[in-house]
Order: sequence, then C-alpha cells, then structure tokens
Amino acid sequence: MDLAEIWRVMRRRWYVLLPGLLLTAALTTAVHLLIPVEYQSQSTVTLLNSSKATEAFDGNPFLSTQASLTGMADGLARNLNSDGAKADLKALGVTGRHEVKIADNAQGPFMWLTVTGTDPAAVLKSDQLLASYADKRLKEFQTQQSVAPEAMIRMATIVPPQKPQAQTKTRLQYIVMAAALGFVLSLVATFFAEARRRTPRGKDRPAPAGTPAASAAAVPTAATPVATDETMALRTVGTGGAGSP
Repeated sequence: MDLAEIWRVMRRRWYVLLPGLLLTAALTTAVHLLIPVEYQSQSTVTLLNSSKATEAFDGNPFLSTQASLTGMADGLARNLNSDGAKADLKALGVTGRHEVKIADNAQGPFMWLTVTGTDPAAVLKSDQLLASYADKRLKEFQTQQSVAPEAMIRMATIVPPQKPQAQTKTRLQYIVMAAALGFVLSLVATFFAEARRRTPRGKDRPAPAGTPAASAAAVPTAATPVATDETMALRTVGTGGAGSP
C-alpha cells in the first residue's frame, strides 16, 4: 500500500478518522492542563577545612584541601536525602522534591542542593531552607563526635539558590506521547473500518470480467454444444412445421 492508497482510504473513511483526531486533540489538551509546569532552583556549596587546619596556609581554607572533605560531602548528601531529613525539611516548610549530591565533574567537595516544585516562590524559599539545614546537619555530625569547634569542617556557599527555571522536558514528552498515541489509534480505526466495509469475494460469486477465471469460463468445452447457423435454422424450421396446418 502506497501513500496514495493511504490517502484514499483516509478520505473515504473520514467519518472514522475525524472523531479520532478530535479525541486526540482533546487528550493532548487534557495532558497539557493536568500536568503542571515544574520549576527548579539549585545552589552550590562546598566543604572547607577547619580553621585549625588552615593555620599553615595563613588561614586561607581554599589552599587547604583534603580527600576526607569529599568523603564527608558524600556522607552528608546521603543523610540529606534520607527519609528522616525529608521529614525534618517538611516540618521546616520545604515543599516539592529536593535532591543533594556531589556536583558533576567536581574536583573537590562541591555539592548541589536542588529543589523542584510547581510554585516558583516556594521552590526558591525551599532551596534556601535546604542550604541552611545542610549547614546545620554538618555541625550536628561533628558535635556528636565531640569535635572541637576550631577543628570542625565548615560549609561555604559558592552559588546561592538561583531563580527557579521552568522544566518543560517531561511535560512536553507526555504531550507528544499522547498526540502520537491518539493519531496512531485513529489510523488503526480508519483502516479497520475500511477492511470491514470491503465485501469479501465468495467461492460461488462470479469473478470480475477480465480476470483469468472469467476468460476460462467464456471458452466453450466439449460438454457444452455450440450453437451454429445450421442448427439454429433447423430449430426454426422444426418449430414452424410443428405449428403449421
């Protein structure tokens, strides 16, 4: 079946295709309205060495880096993603979904704090609360281990919580999937109706003219007498004689 035939079928069965396309448009609109736009805010923080450890570097923490800081960043990120931390953050007023992880391609203890939600203002506030909570948890970890204040690892903000940006990729994917599914189902229904409307050729039905079966049926066989001019004349005379006085 070529494109021309497909077009002819669609034109003949428009009464099936048109309602399907209308339903597809309604489904796409529903997906567009029901799935809200999500916004995302992200901040970047880093862990710094203690003030005691930076004395040899004139107190500059950025000159003193240790591998243990990256390990601490990984442990802190795991704790902030735990169920307990989610409950604490919810009690503080954090809404939406939050995620804490080591920054991609980071060459140090850099962490991304991300919050995603449907309200831009609430997302920005939640990201700020998440950053404060992360600093609090870092201090609590070290306090539980009786670390002296001058030996505690510190947290510094590299990038503050950014203005929430719309995340439309997932929403657009659902819209495209709904439109494609509706269109395909409409075509399936159209060709199904076309197949049902076509009359099947039975075994006892005569074949259309011009086909090999029809040509073979037109050739006389030995069992079928062929009427000639002489036999027709004899039949005429016989018929006339029988009726004459």
